[in-house]
Amino acid sequence: MIGEPELEGAWAADVPAGTAGSAERDVPARSLRAAPWRWALGGAVAASAVFAGALVVQERYVVAGPPIRYRHSEQLCTETPLKAVGAALGSLGVGMPSHGEGPALDWSYCFAAGARGEQEFSHEAEVLVELHKKADPETEFGADPMLDPFGSSPSTEAERVSGLGERALFSGGVQAPRLQVLDGGAVFTVTVHWWGRRDGGASDVDGDAVKAAMVEDARALMARLGT
Repeated sequence: MIGEPELEGAWAADVPAGTAGSAERDVPARSLRAAPWRWALGGAVAASAVFAGALVVQERYVVAGPPIRYRHSEQLCTETPLKAVGAALGSLGVGMPSHGEGPALDWSYCFAAGARGEQEFSHEAEVLVELHKKADPETEFGADPMLDPFGSSPSTEAERVSGLGERALFSGGVQAPRLQVLDGGAVFTVTVHWWGRRDGGASDVDGDAVKAAMVEDARALMARLGT
C-alpha cells in the first residue's frame, strides 16, 4: 500500500531536478494562453443565449399574432353609414351586411347601392374589415392590384395616403377607386364604383371628392371600431 509520503515522493520524482521553479513560472503563462479560449467560449455562450431569447420572442409573436386594436362587428353597415361617400355620390341605400369568424381571421362586410338623379342604380360602395389573428397582413398588403371589375374605367397608379393607419393607399380605376388601410393586424378596405349617364354622357361625379370622402369615412370607421 502506498502511503501519502510515498505518493508525494512519486509525484515529485516526475519533475526533473532544478526545473521545479521553471515549471511554477510556466503555470501563469499557460493560464494566459488559455484565457482567450475562455473568453471565446464565454462569448459563444452569451451569443447563444441572446439568439435563444430572440427565438423565444419570435415564437411568442407568431403564437400571439399581430397586434389588433379593433373589435369585430357583426353589423358593419350600422357601424359605417358612409355619410361622406353618400354625400359625394348622391345617396346610398340600406346596406347588406355579412361577417365571419375563424381561428386565423375575423371579417365583416357591407354592401350598399344608391341612385343619382333619375338613374335608379348609378353607384355602389363596399366596406370590408379584416382582423388577422395569426399571419401578419403587412407582407401582402397592397400586392394585389385592383382593377375595375366592370371595365368601365381605366386603372390608375397606386397612390399613398398619409395620416391614415400605418400604411394606406388608393388603387383601382378612375370610376372604381379602392382605399386600403393597414394598422397592425387589421386591414380596412373601402371600394366605390359609379357609372356614367344612361344616355352615354360622361359622369358628373367628382372623383377627387369621392376619394376624399372615402378617407373621411374610413377614418371615422376606424375610430368607431377602435378598442
